[in-house]
Amino acid sequence: MASGTRTSGTTLNALESALVGRLKTGSNTYYLALSICALLLFAGSVAGLQATVGGHHHFYGVTRQVSWGVLISTYIFFVVTSTGLCLVSSIGHIFGSKTFMPIAKRAVFLSIVTLLAGFFVIAAEIKVPIRMMLYNIISPNLTSNIWWMGTLYGVALFLMSVEFICLQIGKHRLAVIAGFITVVAEIAANSNLAGVFGLLNGRAFWHGPYLPIFFIASAVMVGSSAIIFFCILAQKVHGGEMAEDMKTCLAACRKVAILMICVLLFFTIWRTVATLAGMPNGQYIGVMAMLTGDYALSFWGGEILMTMIAPLVLFILSKGTNMRMMLTAAGLMVFGAFFMRYNMVIVGQVIPVYADLGVTGSTELLKYFPSLNEIVVVLGGFGLTGFLFLQGEKIFDGHKVDDHH
Repeated sequence: MASGTRTSGTTLNALESALVGRLKTGSNTYYLALSICALLLFAGSVAGLQATVGGHHHFYGVTRQVSWGVLISTYIFFVVTSTGLCLVSSIGHIFGSKTFMPIAKRAVFLSIVTLLAGFFVIAAEIKVPIRMMLYNIISPNLTSNIWWMGTLYGVALFLMSVEFICLQIGKHRLAVIAGFITVVAEIAANSNLAGVFGLLNGRAFWHGPYLPIFFIASAVMVGSSAIIFFCILAQKVHGGEMAEDMKTCLAACRKVAILMICVLLFFTIWRTVATLAGMPNGQYIGVMAMLTGDYALSFWGGEILMTMIAPLVLFILSKGTNMRMMLTAAGLMVFGAFFMRYNMVIVGQVIPVYADLGVTGSTELLKYFPSLNEIVVVLGGFGLTGFLFLQGEKIFDGHKVDDHH
């Protein structure tokens, strides 16, 4: 017994020593980036706590008319990205495509990280998040899309954690089972999230079956670009030459991204055409606000150019081999997707509710701009993502994947 205890203790000491050694191998740039992310996370936590204690109406830019602000759109950005990362990772270790195997562990880890970032941001939006978690369990509302969304994302987080642990300890069959259930939970949660908006028949800009399909398609588009972005950054963290199987994998992710960009462009064009062909109503006013109005810059610059057109061109020109061009394309898409979520959430609310009733003077858009506290909380969410990504690369030794198929 004593011998076994000594052996176990020696193993733990060796693992601890190896972990500390890896954490000490970062460059000055690595530690600078880690420090910046930590500061952003701290500032975001303080800003969210200040609003929770002092009152959202004092520290946030939302009003009774525009009650969902940038924190809601940022939450959507993170959790939809998490879904995309989960779906892209499943192509490899769940559905057996060896081409996608090199990203399996990192994609699952990043899916967990972005989901945690989404929870961080939404916690600052909810007045008392502890109460929400308590009543979610003891007083469930099975007819509520929001209840199902929160519950399913919570289940997905738990199952993804199980999947990641199983991948780390080599329990691949259990990882596949947990991963498959996670994919189902993520898709269900994502579509429920879209249903929160799509089932609101009082908001013509959101209402209809379009959003659930759009959310899933955009999740895969952003998820495939996010894994390209983080894998190339990870290579810079570790240094050296990228392995050939990773290059092949990222080239395949690029093809997925190109396909989904084309699908999203198809959706966007036909939704716009269908809206403009109809009678002027709330949806028409919202689309015009993005085409030629107050939100034209964020629509044309962020949603169209940065999220779709520029990445599409760069991905095609890169031919799957120019990593710098692919990094730029993926970074633009991930950043531009933030504006895509913002436009969807905010434009749907700045349209007066009475616009569809033809009330005189009801066509003038309401005003909303994020407050300083909201902006800092958003930056805190990105800080959390960056901090956990950088730490994860060292702690899990680059998320190396063994071939078990």
